[in-house]
Amino acid sequence: MSLFNLSPAEFCEATKACEEGGEFALNHPTMADVWDNCPRPDWLLWIVDTIGKRPDDRTLRLFAIWCARNTPLLDGRKTGDVLKDICSSAGRELAERFADGRATGDELATAGATAWYAELATEKTAAWDAAADAAWAAAWTSERAAAGSAAGDDPWGVAWAAQATHLRTLVPNPFRKETQP
Repeated sequence: MSLFNLSPAEFCEATKACEEGGEFALNHPTMADVWDNCPRPDWLLWIVDTIGKRPDDRTLRLFAIWCARNTPLLDGRKTGDVLKDICSSAGRELAERFADGRATGDELATAGATAWYAELATEKTAAWDAAADAAWAAAWTSERAAAGSAAGDDPWGVAWAAQATHLRTLVPNPFRKETQP
């Protein structure tokens, strides 16, 4: 049985899709339409993985880099606007060079180890941790409330939609005749 020729209902049954994804898929006449309208990048990645059309590592790395730079935030900025410190910038640049074959795995591993040791070397007191945890909880609660007001019932929808749209530029619709095996 080819998963490429199934209706959304048959596809969801055959692949044991999650309930929420299945409900979304059932609102579309074909799997090609499901792909074209899917609001979540994690569902798109699950679909291509399930049908054996997983993108290569370079494509996945470039997608992750795009997300780190371009995912919209609720206040109109993008993730790259917030992650401006030298470590974040250097990490994104190294990841992009690695994806393009201009950096080695050893360079990537060294950068990861350096970041890990830098984090371990930072000493924090229990009071600092408690204050940071309290601030984080307050910020998270207020952000969720603001997100709920700004985006209705789905505060993550804008970010996911942007990511899903970009992922579709990197990974062609696997259910269109011209992209099927």
